Amino acid sequence: MKNKIVQIGPVTVGGGRPFVLIAGPCVIESKALSLSVARALRKITGELKIPFIFKASYDKANRTSVQSFRGLGCSAGLSILAEIKAQLGVPVLSDVHSVEEIEEAAQVLDVIQVPAFLCRQTDLLLKAGKTGKAVNVKKGQFLAPWDMRQVVKKIESTGNRRILLTERGTSFGYNTLVSDFRSLSIMRETGYPVVFDATHSVQQPGGLATASGGQSEYIPLLSRAAVAAGCDAIFLEVHPDPVKALSDGPNMLALSRVKALLQDLQAIDRIIKRKR
Repeated sequence: MKNKIVQIGPVTVGGGRPFVLIAGPCVIESKALSLSVARALRKITGELKIPFIFKASYDKANRTSVQSFRGLGCSAGLSILAEIKAQLGVPVLSDVHSVEEIEEAAQVLDVIQVPAFLCRQTDLLLKAGKTGKAVNVKKGQFLAPWDMRQVVKKIESTGNRRILLTERGTSFGYNTLVSDFRSLSIMRETGYPVVFDATHSVQQPGGLATASGGQSEYIPLLSRAAVAAGCDAIFLEVHPDPVKALSDGPNMLALSRVKALLQDLQAIDRIIKRKR
């Protein structure tokens, strides 16, 4: 099925177009770091002519430990995202965790992202849909891909047809996720573009007792497989030094490795999209 096109500012997602990169650090650690990563990604994607949406969370409400760094908060984080958007001219995406914060977030965000753990929260989905913004819903680790049809119907009930669906792995025993690439095809049957989250798919939730672990060495492999399966966008969390990252370091990709990976993905994407 040829899926719908979702227009997000200058970025076109879906409809057999070249893949889009959604990328940035897991959480907004500081204004300086966020701007630095955004500029670097904007330069790389500009050189490669890859459509780019910047991603960073202003709040990580589902951290493993109560002592873990969550971010700078809604207002401070949105202010930084607004500056990145204005300075670099790129669309911005961040997570929302409650109905109460959506109105403020919608003033800045081009894409409202509903986290995997909240993907069935009806009130959250309806509120996000009513903003008219593009809504990216991450498939819960506990859901089958066909269950996302009901998620789509909830958002569509608001009149919003700007929907993206993201695969981020399925629970496979304790502290482990596994990616089933059939899910990309199954979710595409809803008619909407599908995204593959290559970094959270290698996460080991709670694997370090007080934090999540990860196997970042498998990010390139899973990314290549997802593009070969025809996904419309790749989601990557990147950091200049993942070892020092304040959130999700073990499953983030080093910024220095991004360009080479994107070149590989472009080559695969051209073959797959040309055949279609």
